[in-house]
Amino acid sequence: MWTLIVILLLLWLLGFIFKIAGGFIHILLIIAAIVIVYRLVIGRKR
Repeated sequence: MWTLIVILLLLWLLGFIFKIAGGFIHILLIIAAIVIVYRLVIGRKR
């Protein structure tokens, strides 16, 4: 899971630098952040 986070962050930074698919990368990053928070919340309840 941490590999996915690192890859998304690198793509997000590349999107800022080169203006490549900026909106798409931002949407993916937001979805990834929501999934991470959800897993942390669910993991603590168990």
